[in-house]
Amino acid sequence: MFPTLYQVHTRVFLTELSKTLNRPATLDDVSDELLDDFAQQGFDWLWLLGIWQTGPAGREVSRTSADWRSGFVEDLPDVTDFDVCGSPFAIQSYTPHTAFGGAEALARFRERLRARGARLMLDFVPNHIALDHPWVDEHPEFIVAGTEAELRAEPHNYVRLGDRIFAYGRDPYFPGWRDTLQLNYRHPGLRRAMIETLAQITGYCDGVRCDMAMLLLPNVFKRTWGDRSLPHDAQPVDTPFWPEAIDAARAKNPDFLFLSEVYWDLEATLQAQGFDYTYDKSLYDRLCTGDAEAVRDHLLADDDFQRRCARFLENHDEQRAAAVFEPAMHEAAAVLTYTVPGMRFFHEGQFDGRRKRMNLHLARKAEEFPAPLVRDFYLRLLTCLRRHEFHKGHWRLLTQRPAWNENPTWRNFIAYEWRDDAGQRTLVVVNYGRTQGQCYVDLADESLRGNSILLRDQMSRAWYQRDGYELCDRGLYLDLPAWGYHVFDVSLT
Repeated sequence: MFPTLYQVHTRVFLTELSKTLNRPATLDDVSDELLDDFAQQGFDWLWLLGIWQTGPAGREVSRTSADWRSGFVEDLPDVTDFDVCGSPFAIQSYTPHTAFGGAEALARFRERLRARGARLMLDFVPNHIALDHPWVDEHPEFIVAGTEAELRAEPHNYVRLGDRIFAYGRDPYFPGWRDTLQLNYRHPGLRRAMIETLAQITGYCDGVRCDMAMLLLPNVFKRTWGDRSLPHDAQPVDTPFWPEAIDAARAKNPDFLFLSEVYWDLEATLQAQGFDYTYDKSLYDRLCTGDAEAVRDHLLADDDFQRRCARFLENHDEQRAAAVFEPAMHEAAAVLTYTVPGMRFFHEGQFDGRRKRMNLHLARKAEEFPAPLVRDFYLRLLTCLRRHEFHKGHWRLLTQRPAWNENPTWRNFIAYEWRDDAGQRTLVVVNYGRTQGQCYVDLADESLRGNSILLRDQMSRAWYQRDGYELCDRGLYLDLPAWGYHVFDVSLT
């Protein structure tokens, strides 16, 4: 099963709904018509980003940080203090936010999704907590501590709260996130508490997207924090956290799904520790460069690894696809991203061709006119993706060869097929290059021999009749413009 996921920034979405209703909106105000449309487009999962309770401390940091403020203006030129709500990842409590209707409204929303055959994904932010989380007073031993000397030398990485100094949450390559505190995964009490928290979350949703999940890997954590993370009141624990936590969550809910945000070529490591899907940033980066050979090489990876990748063209951390890719390249990149094995991960605003990011610290997004051609493309692509073989079929990467000597454009082609057990077949071919190109694609399928083959493009009105003998002996000849593509239904006539 290769599910489709749609990400929504909950705070921004409900802010816009509030304007329509002329009153504060909660999840109960999301219309049945909107959920019907979501389900009819073929989505299996809805990720409500930022559902958990945040507090005033994080919001105050967001409002008073001059460097962050410059980023707010870039994303929302007319930003005001009222728009600054604070990061949803500075979590004060893993309870549904009161402003969104609390636990009761979330439970009703989840049931409405289930009635339409869809499931709910929420955030798990394991690396850090908000500055005003109860553990600051109740369990300071759960948080990485700092010293006076460290605070003086690295004020961007440490903060004084009361009579204690704590480390900001961070990864090893960037300064700390100043609205958060770093949890200590070498402390056995903290690990038990976070496993209990995750088990509690399983009662609210059907899966979690785990923020920066690789930061908890023992070698990464020790490299980042060193001896600062040695607990003062317990023996350090240096075994992997995720297998234990995932097993505990699935003891509560056997079907609970785990999606990992992960970088640094650690995807396979986290898959081995129990994650169902891991971000595929590598495919995204290769698509951005326009390097077809690098994309094809990436798709040569082990089948089990491929099917557990979450493929995306944008999310809240990346620039908008419409701003990164020129229009024709955008379509080609999307066809490749969403018609290979794995989770198909879409982002709110992507279908409208939005070019400005939604800043996580803001409750409002910039106004933009939708791009009808982008929306039309994605509606056609989503229709294609509802084909049975894209979800429960078998995928096979095909090879191609030059159309004639001294024509190197064949290297820009990527081709593969999907086939289900009933014989329904889809052939995807993309010229992922900046010039018109030609090639032969080797179908290597003797069942075509002796038949007339009808190729109907599901993304356009194009269709072609081909002889099965020729396809078997010579391959399928293609001549496509720069960034051209076909998604062929293949049938015997």
